[in-house]
Formats: sequence, C-alpha cells, structure tokens
Amino acid sequence: MIKNDLFLKALKGETVERPPVWMMRQAGRYLPEFMELRKKYDFFTRCQTPELASEITVQPIRRYGMDAAILFSDILVIPQAMDIEVQMKPNFGPYLPNPIRSQADLDKVIVPDIQDTLGYVMDAITMTKEKLNNEVPLIGFAGSPWTLLCYCVEGQGSKSFDKARGFCFTQPKAAHELLQKITDTTIAYLKAKVKAGVNAVQVFDSWGGMLSPQDYQEFSWKYIQQIVDTLKDEAPVIVFGKGCWFALKDMANSGASAVGVDWTCSAQNARYLTGGNVTLQGNFDPARLLSPPEKIKEMVTQMIRDFGKDKYIVNLGHGILPNIPVENAKAFIDAVKEYQE
Repeated sequence: MIKNDLFLKALKGETVERPPVWMMRQAGRYLPEFMELRKKYDFFTRCQTPELASEITVQPIRRYGMDAAILFSDILVIPQAMDIEVQMKPNFGPYLPNPIRSQADLDKVIVPDIQDTLGYVMDAITMTKEKLNNEVPLIGFAGSPWTLLCYCVEGQGSKSFDKARGFCFTQPKAAHELLQKITDTTIAYLKAKVKAGVNAVQVFDSWGGMLSPQDYQEFSWKYIQQIVDTLKDEAPVIVFGKGCWFALKDMANSGASAVGVDWTCSAQNARYLTGGNVTLQGNFDPARLLSPPEKIKEMVTQMIRDFGKDKYIVNLGHGILPNIPVENAKAFIDAVKEYQE
C-alpha cells in the first residue's frame, strides 16, 4: 500500500485534508542535481537508461516531497519506437530529419512491439518503484496523438505547426491513418506502463490549442477518447490540453479521472465548463514561479480556495520552466502542504 495516497484519493474524488501537489516536468531541467547528470549524458541516453531515468524521477521527491512522482521520459519516445528518427539538438529542441509528409512516408511507419522498442521504460518504472518504496504514487505519461503528429509532420517544434495542420487539411486520409497508428502505439505503451507499476497515467495534448474547436474534435479529441476508453478501467487517466478550454466539457465527460487546466482558464470557469463533478488539476502560471516566494505562497493559497480543496490536484498550468529558482519551487510545494481551511 502506498503510504501517501492523497493523489490517488483526489483522483477518486474522495475528501482530503489538503489537496495533493506535484508539478509537470518536476523531474528535470530546473534542478541542480539534474544539471550534473545533463553534463555527462545526452538527452535520449537519460531517457533510455533505466538507472538514470529512475534517479531523475526521484530527485524532486527527495528534495521537495511532492505527493506524486512522474516518470522521467519524453513524449517523442513513441515516434522513435515507430521507426521515425528523433534527435534532441542542444539549444534547438526536437528535430526529426525525415518528417511524414506523404502516404509513402506514412507507409514506413510501424506500430511496434512495445517490449522490444520501449522495454527500457518498463525497466525504469521497476527501478523507480523500488527507489520510491511505496512512499508516493508514480505517474506515467504520453503525448496525445495530435501533439505527436505535430512533431512527426513539422519535423521540429513550431509556434503554429502550419505544416502539420496543412497536412491534416490537404491529406486528411493520411493524417487519420497516422493518428490511428500513433493511438494504437500509445494505448499499448500506456497499458504496458500500468502493468509495469505506474499508479496513474496522464495524456498531454500540448498543441491541442492550435486547432479550432471543430478541428480539435476531428484530429485530436476522438483519438484521446480512444485512449481514455481503453485505459480507464486499468488505471486513473488524467487528460491535459494546453489552450483547450473549449474541450473541457468533453474531457470531463470522457471517463477520465481528472482534467488538467492551463493558466489561461480560471478556476471558476474550469469548474463551470466541467460541470463541477470531476477532479481538476492545475492551473498556476509556470512563469509565476519567478515571483518572490512569499507572493507564490499567497497565490497558491488563493488558488486552492478558488478550486476548493476536494476534487483538486495542485499543479502548474504547463511544465516548470528551466530558470525557476529551487527555493521558489519549494515555496509552491510548501504552500500546499501548509494549507489549512
């Protein structure tokens, strides 16, 4: 049994003394102990070496004592497993030298055997569970099919993903085939993660907000719904879409245990749009962690009051930024642990 089960209780909608807290991207780039490992090992070596991935996962838990750990990995391990080359270039980000732009490109994309291609992730889960020693739950994650398509077609990060959207609108048949291949791979991957021991999974739709509400239904949401439908009876599923306030109602009705909210949507609007019955997670502006620690504590306390302490998981509205001082991250976590009604 997990000693601190606040996070799991909140996912079930149970009454808690205080809401649980963790931070998206908490395992990684803002921590001095992570920087030391980064000097020695490149990005995908850190992802693909279970000893390193598990160590990075538990670093923030040792330092701050969050109520949940999230496995250190990357959403782009899925395209890699599908025979799409992905590089991580320093000071540039992800780079895919052979983007998917045609049916011929798409025909080379496989739906892989997860144990063959991503077994290292399952090994990292086993090692992480040993290190956590049942102190807190472990979260596994994947990118949404649409968000992965964005990188696979664009070939790199983008502010607008025009090539990815253009591909969907000019070659919809090929786009849906690629989305289904990614979905099938993601389902198998998340199922394997649950089997390996993660206590919950989160689907990140980082670029969902690039689509109109109508196009979101066609090219993103229906694939996320497939993932939720298949996984929800095996583990709690959290769905998070950045810029997707218009889909909050669908997310709340999807069977997901919790819905993530970004910092552009207020607690009041999020509760209203989701019908007030589902657990919400979020929505502190990551850049606000640059505020002085006293101000952070004040804002976090107000955020909890706005959402209410039950059916709520304290988190950022997107991943933590690399330049956040460690004492500011600590102030964020401490404010939640010290919360009293």
